[in-house]
Amino acid sequence: MAWMILLLAGLFEVAWAIGLKYTEGFTRLWPSVGTIAAMIVSVGLLGIAMRNLPVGTAYAVWVGVGAVGTVILGIVLFNEPANAARMASVGLIIAGIIGLKLAT
Repeated sequence: MAWMILLLAGLFEVAWAIGLKYTEGFTRLWPSVGTIAAMIVSVGLLGIAMRNLPVGTAYAVWVGVGAVGTVILGIVLFNEPANAARMASVGLIIAGIIGLKLAT
């Protein structure tokens, strides 16, 4: 169950990272409210997951899920480049997440 909570925390991290783009420097009210709410939920779920997972593993997986999801949504939503080097780097992050899961 801790791994599912951690995955959910990572997805909320993606939500707030993408939300930051829409806040326009926290000058837009509702995108700012949603982004701050996603931040609170993300960190809260991370804390819950850390009750049963090692801190280093949980934090690294949380950041990794957030990074991979943010890169993918950046490509889809904002037409960011999807070149081979970026995709290979995302693949390495995914491999690291899997490695941490298997090692824990």
